[in-house]
Amino acid sequence: MTSTAEAVPRTRAHAEAVPAVEALGLGRRYGTVWALEDASFRLERGQFLTVLGPSGSGKSTLLKLVAGFERPDRGHVRLFGAEVDTVPPHRRPIGMVFQRLALFPHMTAAGNIAFPLEMRRFDPREIPARVERFLELVRLRGLGHRRPHELSGGQQQRVAIARALVFEPGLLLLDEPLASLDVRLKEEMQLEFRRIQRELGVTTINVTHDQREALVLSDRVIVMQGGRILQEGEPETVWRDPAHPFVARFLGVGTMLRGLAEAGPAIRIGDRRLPGRAPNPATAPRPGRPAVAALRAERVRIFAASGSPAPGTGFACRVTDTVFEGDRVLYELIVPELGEVRLRAVDLDPGGHARYRPGTQVTVAWSPDDLLLFDASLEPGSDP
Repeated sequence: MTSTAEAVPRTRAHAEAVPAVEALGLGRRYGTVWALEDASFRLERGQFLTVLGPSGSGKSTLLKLVAGFERPDRGHVRLFGAEVDTVPPHRRPIGMVFQRLALFPHMTAAGNIAFPLEMRRFDPREIPARVERFLELVRLRGLGHRRPHELSGGQQQRVAIARALVFEPGLLLLDEPLASLDVRLKEEMQLEFRRIQRELGVTTINVTHDQREALVLSDRVIVMQGGRILQEGEPETVWRDPAHPFVARFLGVGTMLRGLAEAGPAIRIGDRRLPGRAPNPATAPRPGRPAVAALRAERVRIFAASGSPAPGTGFACRVTDTVFEGDRVLYELIVPELGEVRLRAVDLDPGGHARYRPGTQVTVAWSPDDLLLFDASLEPGSDP
């Protein structure tokens, strides 16, 4: 069989045109259940891809197939132009950082970082300088003599990153390595991952269920549910134009409204016609059919009853709950005109005016461009 290295194109121009990763119709079955179905994507060299989805969506299965920990029941994986379905993990050009960092407790930080070099039989005379270079890259200069228990959680993360990168793999795989960190440390390490990835230019696939992490880190995002890829694209595009109601819901939509689709496009709820937009023609509702409308909480504007928008553009409602979150206030409101629907709204300037207390009568409004319309059959049984 041709090795991974031998299968990579020889000429530089051809090599640069070959993507780092290609997944071609991947499927993986456990018993009678397909954990992954018909998953295809292409990742260019030097890009940072995040695979996003809830537990059980298939994202970890997809990563295992790329890593070689499991083999696909259908489809193929190519790394740098070479088909690697039967190539074991240790022969693939990858480094990995796991949620459980698996640092060797009896080794120093430098020893942990040197370990993959020793296993790959690097010249022993070159190892110390390479280890020092990567300690400096992850901002642990002078701490190489410490053992893992003598390092903070963030410092242990940095050792794991250096260990995964020290042999300069072509591909870095991240399996929810930040999931166990507190919010402040997680945000700090997200920026560190991005800095290091850009500095080295290493192609990276990150798996997470954290929406903010996906948007902060990535050049591209894949959103998965039920073993299928629902959407792939640049973070801003996936956020602004979700192709599926699940994508909209998972990326932080505050409210899902149900009604009947009308031309325009629009959705009718009771006696009110609400104009909106369908971000994806393939999932747009047909007039006269049930539709769902996704409305992000931060796009809803709240007005005091005496300062309402122009007539016919807003809805009278009652505040039922107020949650202070430091830099913002989350409101839950009841809208009688829309069938007593519960609407969520976010005030991003809570210090600029008085807070609305539960029981207060207010008016809400939003732009038609922010009301995203989908065929209701795409999310059967989901709550509005």
